[in-house]
Amino acid sequence: MSSTGHGKLLAVLLPVITAFGLGLWGLGRDNSMWRDESVTYQVAHRSPSEIMHLLGNADAVHGVYYFFMHELFSFWDGGLFALRIPSVLAICASAGLVGLIGSRIAGARVGVVAGLVFAVNPEVQMYAQEGRSYAIVCALVALATYFFVRLLEDASKALWVAYTLTALTATWLHEFALLAFAAHGVTVMTLPHPARMRRHWWTSAGIVLLCLLPVVYFSAGQSGQVSWIGNPKLADWFQIAGLAVLAALCLKYPPRDGRYRVLNQMAIPLTIAPTLFLLLGSIVQKMYVDRYVLYSSIGVSLLLGTAFCRGLDRVNALRQGSRRRMYRAGALIASCAIVAALVPPTLELRTPSSRKDNVTAIADTVENVARKGDAVIFAPSRRREWKLSYPRQFSGLNDLALARDPVRSGTLEGTEIPASRIRSRMMSAVRLVVLSDPADQPEDTSAQETVKREVLRTHFAQCSRTRVRGAQITVYARPGRCRLPR
Repeated sequence: MSSTGHGKLLAVLLPVITAFGLGLWGLGRDNSMWRDESVTYQVAHRSPSEIMHLLGNADAVHGVYYFFMHELFSFWDGGLFALRIPSVLAICASAGLVGLIGSRIAGARVGVVAGLVFAVNPEVQMYAQEGRSYAIVCALVALATYFFVRLLEDASKALWVAYTLTALTATWLHEFALLAFAAHGVTVMTLPHPARMRRHWWTSAGIVLLCLLPVVYFSAGQSGQVSWIGNPKLADWFQIAGLAVLAALCLKYPPRDGRYRVLNQMAIPLTIAPTLFLLLGSIVQKMYVDRYVLYSSIGVSLLLGTAFCRGLDRVNALRQGSRRRMYRAGALIASCAIVAALVPPTLELRTPSSRKDNVTAIADTVENVARKGDAVIFAPSRRREWKLSYPRQFSGLNDLALARDPVRSGTLEGTEIPASRIRSRMMSAVRLVVLSDPADQPEDTSAQETVKREVLRTHFAQCSRTRVRGAQITVYARPGRCRLPR
């Protein structure tokens, strides 16, 4: 194998090995699981017909992923490890593809650095260890981007077919992956390519859009599911502004080597366009969540890899040896400082407190505080998802508000009885275990949730309250009935 071949192999293997090691490290997170992963776990354990029933009412955007995880659990029901290992492997593939893309365009050195930057990115590490679709979407976008890079060199029909099928698969896993291919379109329109290249890209985009329409149709009718998404935070706008500054710096000093320029023109739209489109869209309809555009980390990594190697080239070009040694020492110190800064978030990501809640701890707390004959209330009702993956800890607790369970109703959390009947059932109870969001979260204003709070406030006394990550477990009882034997 030639030295160039060895370099390209290294640009793939080093990021893959790094991502694999980081992905397996602390994968169990002290045997904890958060609510989105709990949804994946319980939906994937439904039958195919039950999953189809669910998708007609909710979560159509995740349908392909649920069927994939169903098949995985049918073959191997490996618990949390099986839930998360697809994401670990997907991020490994993404890291290797980032290295391959960088090495193909700008040389093995850029590939190695870009791939390693991607692998150690805390956000990437986070979703490498989650049982959700985002890491797999990222891997498919990385593969499509690799095909796209090759199309910039040789626009063969086979490559266009591979690119289109990969893009379609990514968008069927999550429709916002479409923004990554819009970023590719920006590159096609700005680079001096033949008109045939543009026509082929528009054809590919049209096919993907047409095949995506069923998912868009069903998910649009389920938009109430993401009503929890708030307005973008100021930090989100600062983040995109920082990425724009990085892109501007990469363009301000055009390198002599045209390879770097081509890489930048491909990486900059992928870095900025998806996040920017989603942020701007959130002005009209709240839809921005950073994990929806995790794949933009591919562009960021390629830009940083290019910038590092360009800086190294400049240092090596210095004629004065003492000055060159000084710059190298500065670069080494800066690199060590960056690695040191990454240690705290990397350690934090391996703990249960790194996620919004801890379904395992919630279930264990319920088991500890509940007494024989207690009833349970979920306020709001969507927090019934805390129960679904750990039903044993809730056994014996009568779910007073439940009308139909999630499987029979084809929903994620089940359906509840009308407010008047909830009041009647609560009034007949002696002790209630109430699961709710932390105190700083907004309260739901539906009739069912309003009546739950009103009955608790006027007819029950608070016996105890236990706060765990992302939740409150409060025991209420009729006055004087708090202390009951187990």
